[in-house]
Amino acid sequence: MFDRNNTGTIHFEEFKQLWKYVTDWLNCFRSFDRDNSGNIDFNELKQAMTTFGYRLSDQFYGLIMQKFDAEKKGVIYFDSFVRLCVTLQTITGSFRQRDTDLDGIITIGYEDFLTIVFNVCMQMTEQPSHPK
Repeated sequence: MFDRNNTGTIHFEEFKQLWKYVTDWLNCFRSFDRDNSGNIDFNELKQAMTTFGYRLSDQFYGLIMQKFDAEKKGVIYFDSFVRLCVTLQTITGSFRQRDTDLDGIITIGYEDFLTIVFNVCMQMTEQPSHPK
């Protein structure tokens, strides 16, 4: 992801970018880990997503917890938090491109849906995304 010149390694400048990327995400994570437990619980996740501008149902937050709680302990650890945020940010960007009237609703065909999913998957492996 940070090997900009595709040499298979990262040089010092690329490493500095990687270090900043991880540090930015860690600071973001820590700002929502209110009890300094080293993980994000349901309420901390809800606060983080609300701060990022998402207004989602408790049921959906439960689904997020279920999908990104790797150890099934009712919490999300740093690496899963980053994956969650990047995934949500990328999918939201794809949605917004199609929500031209900004009403929060889009109508798409199956092939367009598949295109969105595949493009999102490819974007997540190709480019870094920074915390908001």
